Amino acid sequence: MTIDTSYWEGKVALITGATGEMGIAICRELIGYGIKLVITGRVPETLEEVADQLRAEGGEVATLTGNLENYEFLDDLVNFTIDTYGSLDLLVNNAGMAHKSPIQEMTPELYDRIMNVNVKAPYFLTQKALDYLRLSDVPTIINVSSVVAHRGYKNQSVFTISKHALMGLSKAFAVETLEEGVRVHTITPGAVLTDLIGMIRPDLKPDDLIKPQDIADVVSFFLLHRKSSFVVDEIRMRRIGKEPF
Repeated sequence: MTIDTSYWEGKVALITGATGEMGIAICRELIGYGIKLVITGRVPETLEEVADQLRAEGGEVATLTGNLENYEFLDDLVNFTIDTYGSLDLLVNNAGMAHKSPIQEMTPELYDRIMNVNVKAPYFLTQKALDYLRLSDVPTIINVSSVVAHRGYKNQSVFTISKHALMGLSKAFAVETLEEGVRVHTITPGAVLTDLIGMIRPDLKPDDLIKPQDIADVVSFFLLHRKSSFVVDEIRMRRIGKEPF
């Protein structure tokens, strides 16, 4: 069966966490649909390097460097997207921060940083983007979460709290914007082959992990079926060696 996805051609996507392994894979998938990108990251040199790679592959890419912990930057990011392309159709909240430590070693400062990146930023970025998404004929939000949105893991207390919160805001936003045609999807993968998982779970072998392209494939599934007669709110992914359900 051939699915017509020409309605994505020329649309505009804003992607956070675009310089990580998952972010790059997602961006590559989006430019394959002819979607224009605004990508963001904290390190200017890294951000421009990624943008140049994507442009070399035929992507139309604009960049804005900044820190998602900075509330004012969220305004800047949405305004930059509209100033650059004039519209916004797809928001991918992919940026995330994790830390592994016993609860006794967590500090208020680190707690705030993790919650700011993983919860506050996607919450208020979505809030600021909604007025423009509502003007789109394919208004879509994709939140990249984690298996810890459903389970608790030792020495990952704040990361777990934050991803439970991201799941909660995904559910609330989906209901709140349902009648306006906004679709809010969540991806909750197990361990993905990234630098981040190497820090949190060094015991896992690379061959046993979900690949960044697998995450991009799930994003592609949501795009492929944006105008289908059904909606998949969440896709849970587990690595092959993990027990089912």
